[in-house]
Amino acid sequence: MGLITGLGTFLYHLPQIYKWLLKPYYITSLVMTVAFLVVRKAPGLCEHLATDREDGNSCDFDWREMEILMFLSAVVMMKNRRATFVMTCKPPLYMGPEYIKYFSDKTIDEELQSDNRVTWIVEFYANWSSDCQSFAPVFADLSLKYNCAGLRFAKVDIGRYGEVSKRYKVSTSPLAKQLPSLVLFQGGREMMRRPMVDSKGRAVSWTFNEENIIREFNLNELFQKSKKLNKGRDLKDEKSSSQPAGGSDTLHPENTDAEHPRENKKNQ
Repeated sequence: MGLITGLGTFLYHLPQIYKWLLKPYYITSLVMTVAFLVVRKAPGLCEHLATDREDGNSCDFDWREMEILMFLSAVVMMKNRRATFVMTCKPPLYMGPEYIKYFSDKTIDEELQSDNRVTWIVEFYANWSSDCQSFAPVFADLSLKYNCAGLRFAKVDIGRYGEVSKRYKVSTSPLAKQLPSLVLFQGGREMMRRPMVDSKGRAVSWTFNEENIIREFNLNELFQKSKKLNKGRDLKDEKSSSQPAGGSDTLHPENTDAEHPRENKKNQ
């Protein structure tokens, strides 16, 4: 029964796995891995390789090569559980379009508290984290779809700014598995974060994909509220230009969305 359940789960997630593997660095890793095995085992090729084996058989691994392969496999599995059978390369840095503001240790507090009507979704990341690098295209795509005057996206490198890591209680330890962390701020206050952290300081398992983020952070609802809010702002601006404004409305810390962004630029 367990085997059938496992097979069913694998088939259900097969399209996502297929899409995940069709990336240049995974394909390159697979080709290099297969090429190494072919050269070492293919008759006519392996016979011309140098070897330290006592029997002179260059087509078999010697004990030192076996130790090295075992050690590298253990390191890869510890760093990335998904890379169990293939020694993968580190994902390349994302260089595509995005509407994301990059905070520093000196600007993050000021930006989050500058306008109580603005909702911020901030990614706490570190450049050395492969999980953060894999998540970068997803976060960039969300910023292009949902960024507006009242709903902003930002990132801060807590691997570089250690004080920010301590201040916002996001651990950079690989054992804590809190990277990346997404935190939603309204009116300068933290409203929610993913992944959540348990009493021992370890992250509760959570999948960083676009569907989960849209659902957990209610991005579609925030987008609709933002549209209405921005329309209200436009009407007030028109009235204020013709007659004195009677008063100001108190807005909830926004989940706002205006129109979709027209430009694909980094908002540094």
